[in-house]
Parts: sequence; structure tokens; C-alpha cells
Amino acid sequence: MTLSLHYYHTIQPAVYQKREMKSQLSCGEVDEYDPSGLVYCWWRSAAKFDECVKLKLDLPNVSTLTPRLRVLREMERLALIAPDGLNELRHKFLSYRSGDFWIPIGGIQNGGMDIPPVITILLVGFSGSGKSSLVNLMYSVLSRSGLVLFAQTSSGNSSHTTTMYMEEHNVMRSLQSGFCVYDSRGFNYNRVHEGLEELSSWMSEGVHHNQRCLRSDDCALMKNDAEIDDLKSSPKYVLRRVNFAMVVSNIAEIYKALKAGDSKPLDATKRLFSAPGLRKCNENPILILTHGDMLSTEERLDARLKICEYLGVSEISGVYDIVCLTEYGFPAEECDPVTAYSVAEAIYRALLISDRGHSPKKTFRDWAVLILSCMLCFIASFLSLLADLCSRLGQRGQKLKM
Repeated sequence: MTLSLHYYHTIQPAVYQKREMKSQLSCGEVDEYDPSGLVYCWWRSAAKFDECVKLKLDLPNVSTLTPRLRVLREMERLALIAPDGLNELRHKFLSYRSGDFWIPIGGIQNGGMDIPPVITILLVGFSGSGKSSLVNLMYSVLSRSGLVLFAQTSSGNSSHTTTMYMEEHNVMRSLQSGFCVYDSRGFNYNRVHEGLEELSSWMSEGVHHNQRCLRSDDCALMKNDAEIDDLKSSPKYVLRRVNFAMVVSNIAEIYKALKAGDSKPLDATKRLFSAPGLRKCNENPILILTHGDMLSTEERLDARLKICEYLGVSEISGVYDIVCLTEYGFPAEECDPVTAYSVAEAIYRALLISDRGHSPKKTFRDWAVLILSCMLCFIASFLSLLADLCSRLGQRGQKLKM
């Protein structure tokens, strides 16, 4: 069973049981919902929503629907679950410990897996995509932090206001939290290759709090500041192995660029999304689309469909349209329960995939084979060096005889 099917059948069983009667209603009866819901149910003003009204919510044949109708139905699913589902996921996160979602397979139990003490979720994206705003929204949604902002947000593409360090965030604000979220420095559309190399090092070598992200195009002043700020990067910070990544993309920026004939943001997003290091457990990274509130309803739907089609992914599985900030610059939580629940579900999905991707612990035999292999490589290198030295000495002796 794929992860997307797992979502529809197991992610919120209690919620679906509680709303079983409501699930038999058509989308046309959404007028019975609280009128305030129209503020955040932006998709209900779409031209095709009338067709969605005629559909039943009780598992229709999704394959027969057009991509636009599938997106509308997905948004209705989120709206249906959001009121009760958010609190349920909050409770799951409070009690979550790394490895809790591991399901025994291959004859190996939980204790036989190499499970880190904390699951690490890495946010990646280009400058101004909304990674730091998303972190602040996570704090607001999961730990009820209100208007307190924990992550520094950037202003445009200015390097003086963007995130310059890897920042570890305990978004649950709990001493026993089983996961953390890392906010990274945004990449540059003009230097995608450089960004992918840096990303590869994060995924293979790990990340730690206050890790400096210095780029080749940073000014000399910032490089000098980096030498001073090295004091912030203490060796006492724990090196975290990245277990999963979320790609954060500015949907409004990509769509407006496409309308202007510029495909660079979309091409760069595809290169980032398709980076081999981001794939975990044969699953794509989660795609977070931000700044959708800057587009009209039809533009917002069109942009989502075009981006997903270009990336070669489903428009409804592992993709979340999230408004990080309100028009007043505050995290959108209480005023937008669909966004709040979408954030929680994205994290839940990331934890499910992360716990599925753990590898077995190395046994004594594994370590013995590894050590023996290293010794053989060392002996082979030594013999090769010795043979080369003897060859040179032999050639030198022949020259002396002549």
C-alpha cells in the first residue's frame, strides 16, 4: 500500500468515524459550515467548484477526475479534517519519540534498527521562498506560541536579512521532543549547482545548529564577520543526520515568472526537488507551496498544476499549499485552520517516511568486515607504494651502470 493510500485509510480514523455522516454530504452542502470558513476556503470560488459540488466525498473513483477537480477535492478533504484532526496530530507529536512509527519488516524489530535519538527534518528552498516563515508557523500551530517569532525571516533577496546559519528548531518546545526542524539558508537561482553541492554535503555529512552557510558570492565584509562568528558554531552542538527534507517553493514567484516568459525559477526548483540526496525510502521530498495568497484563485490552481506536472509528481499527494503569514505579518493559524492542519499533516507525513527509512544496526560481523576491508585497502596501498619505489630504484641503478 502506498503512503498516499495509507493517509486516506489510517491517518485520522477517529476523525473519519466522528464525521462519518458528514462524509456522505456533497460539496454543495458546504454552506452549512461556519460562514467564517469562507475566509480561508479560497478554492470554493473556483470556476470548476460547481462540478465538485456534484461529487460524493465517500471515495469516488479519483482516476476519472481531472487534475483540477482532484485538487479541489483534496482541499475539501483538508477542510473536513482540519477542525478535529489538528488537535489529534498535536497529541501524537507530544508523545512521539524517534522510531515510534517504525513498522517491523524484514524480520527486524525496532531494537535492531539504527534509530537516531531525534528525527531531523530539513527545510530547503530558494531565497524568499518562506522557509523561516514556515518555521514560525510550525511554532504557532504545534506549540501555541502565538505571535512570538522564533526564526529570522528574510526580506527579498538581500543577503543581509536572510538566514546565514543552519538553525535547529524544537517546534514543539518540549524537552522530550522526538523531532526537530532545521531552517537553512536559501539558494540562489543563478547558482543552482553551488546550492546542490552544499545540499549534498548536508545530506551526507549531517548538520548542526549555528552551522555557517557561506557562499562564494558573499561580500568580503560578511566573510570577515564569519571569522568572528565562528565562535557561535560550537563543537558541542550535536551533529544531526538529516532524515527527511521539505522543499519550500514560492508559488507566486514561479507563476509570475512563467507568465513573463521566465522559466528559470521553475527549472531551478525541479533541479532542487530532483536532487538524489533528497529521496528517502524511495519517496520524493514533500513540496510546500507558499505565497499562494498573492495569486487569484484560478492562478493559484493553475500554478499548482503546472509545477506538479513539471516536477512529475501527483498534485494531491505530498504537496501542500500553505499561507505562512497573514496580511498583517503574523503566522496564519487561528484564522486559517486548513493551513494549520496542512502544516501538521506535512510533518506527520515526514515522520512516517523517516521512520520507514531507518537502516539495521551494524553487528559485530559487519564491523569486523569493515575493519578487515580497511586493513586490506591499507596493505594494498602500501604494497603499491613499495612496488613503485622499488621500480624507481631499479631504474636509477640501471642508469648508474650505464
